Amino acid sequence: MPYGLAQAPAAPAAAAASARQLGTVTAIAGSVLTLSTDTGKTMTVTVADGAKVLQLAPGSTDLKTATPVVLTDIAVGDRVLAAGKPGDTSDTLTATRVVLMKSTAIAEKHASEQDEWKRQGMSGIVSAIAPDSGGAAITVTAGPRKVIVQATSTTTFRRYAGDSVKFNDARPSTLDQIHVGDQLSVRGPKSEDGTSLSAIEIVSGSFRNLSGIITAIDAGSGSITLKDLATKQTVKVSVTTNSDLRALPAEVAARFAARAKGETPAAAAPASASGSDAPGPRRSAGGDLSQMLARLPAQTLAGLKSGDAVMIVASASQTGTFTAVTLLSGVEPILSATPSGAAPMTLSPWSVGGGSPEGGGL
Repeated sequence: MPYGLAQAPAAPAAAAASARQLGTVTAIAGSVLTLSTDTGKTMTVTVADGAKVLQLAPGSTDLKTATPVVLTDIAVGDRVLAAGKPGDTSDTLTATRVVLMKSTAIAEKHASEQDEWKRQGMSGIVSAIAPDSGGAAITVTAGPRKVIVQATSTTTFRRYAGDSVKFNDARPSTLDQIHVGDQLSVRGPKSEDGTSLSAIEIVSGSFRNLSGIITAIDAGSGSITLKDLATKQTVKVSVTTNSDLRALPAEVAARFAARAKGETPAAAAPASASGSDAPGPRRSAGGDLSQMLARLPAQTLAGLKSGDAVMIVASASQTGTFTAVTLLSGVEPILSATPSGAAPMTLSPWSVGGGSPEGGGL
């Protein structure tokens, strides 16, 4: 999440030759800062004598709220927006103004946001959108439940890129970019019966849920082939270095399998690996799986084999090819327990609660 720093305004009378660089401080030597930019580039920023150094709170975009500080207040790990003149090479800059956002302040805001998502968040699939005078009533299907999400003119909208479900990668969006079938996470106050929610923030994305048995693995191309249980089609999914692969322990899979059969959670093995209490009756198993995902053991492509059951959240290109964003193995007991004729359980595309849409300072 940008937290406002990326949107900090340029100086009113900025010259055409001005330059700006946004990044994380990786080294400091006197008045010289080394930055790692968001594009992976390393920049050397020389802070000019008399340069303004301002500290901005996470979330603020108004430099009028910034506090003057000194260069020595900047530490490794902090985020800075350096503005000034280009240097002699493309990776240098002489800064006449540095806007600072402390890493400690970013971490505090991150923790606060995660708490808000845990208390007020939910996720699901958009099943209907009904525009109204104030915005729209969005019907979100979350497991067996349907929740009406009321979006208004004050709701903040963000949307994920096709290859990421990281909150850092979500960009400002609008209501009209949300479509039926999209994955959606939302936070806001809920009604007492849990059937409606007033949206403070909505994060959406277009992803494909796949569940099935691996029929082939191509280690050379980094891909797997599986038969999707929902569509009965054979699909090929690329697994990249950005794909998040996890393995579900057998005892945890047994618990969710019991839930899929309609048994009480106590009838299954305890989910010690999740580090959480047994889920309540109103929560969807797919959502619970997503919430514990970040705490599960890592998996690798080499650790998979034909015949393994997997759940995948994938991005789809315009050519119809799929790339795994998240893959969970060890789910055969869950898929086998799904009642005949019922839709197979799927993963929510991102975690809300036990790992909310991820925050972070930009």
